[in-house]
Amino acid sequence: MDSIKDIKLLDKSQATDLVNQFSSTGFQATAIADAVQLIERMKKENATIFLAFTANLAASGLRGVIAEMCKKRFVGAIITTAGSIDHDVIKTLVSYGKGSFEANDLELHKKGINRIGNIFLPNKGFVLFEGKMQQWLGDFCREKKCFSPSEIIDLIGKKVESQDSFLHWCSKNSIPVFCPGITDGAIGLQFYFFKQREKGFCVDATADLPKLGQVVLTAEKTAGIVLGGGISKHHLIGANILRNGLDYAVYISTATELDGSLSGARTHEAKSWGKLQEKAKHVNLFCDATIALPIITASLKEKGIL
Repeated sequence: MDSIKDIKLLDKSQATDLVNQFSSTGFQATAIADAVQLIERMKKENATIFLAFTANLAASGLRGVIAEMCKKRFVGAIITTAGSIDHDVIKTLVSYGKGSFEANDLELHKKGINRIGNIFLPNKGFVLFEGKMQQWLGDFCREKKCFSPSEIIDLIGKKVESQDSFLHWCSKNSIPVFCPGITDGAIGLQFYFFKQREKGFCVDATADLPKLGQVVLTAEKTAGIVLGGGISKHHLIGANILRNGLDYAVYISTATELDGSLSGARTHEAKSWGKLQEKAKHVNLFCDATIALPIITASLKEKGIL
């Protein structure tokens, strides 16, 4: 049995030093260390890494970490929600504000400010987003009328010039972005507006299924880094049923499994469905992803893995 050891704060502590100490700290610190080790193994064993996350994380400063992972080609594919596309583009147009969970939401509404936890997003961002999307959709439809979600997201990424954008780097590095619920966000509203004048326009969610299946089935091994839950998480693990489950998985979430929700379901539950292989290596990390992922990726970067 390994011993629990006290953390020693170094004068110039680096992420790797801290994570190494986490392995003998206990609680979720140890889970962070386990996650780093498992992600190292994913890369060393040439697994295709899927990164699944929800829109709230794209609204936060974690977007910068996600963008760097895409810039460095650390991930092979992304599965996310419609709001992630919205936030990635809107962040190139306006600044998001640091607010408070205790803010007066009625006053915010009067001022045209939308609250995401303690992040404030002005309505102006959606106005500018509408202008961009209507222009871009018009450009896209000069060539064809019907698109898969990943096709239209790739085209949007080509339009976004900011190097802070994860969509920019996904398009540049040919990393597919799958979004099974693409109509459930501001981008879906823009599709509705555009369809009023371009009747032949369509986004076919089923058109991405063969493409996702091809990524899953041709991979030597598959791995999932899952931030949060919802449709992004389920679309990832569900697709891997095609190969009898993921070989590796790291779940980072604050959700509980006690209500039977998919968002709170832990990795071993997925084994009962064949979404994780019976011998899959996996880590459950109960932590806010805005805390855990920067520590994990900083350590991986210091080791030359990211």
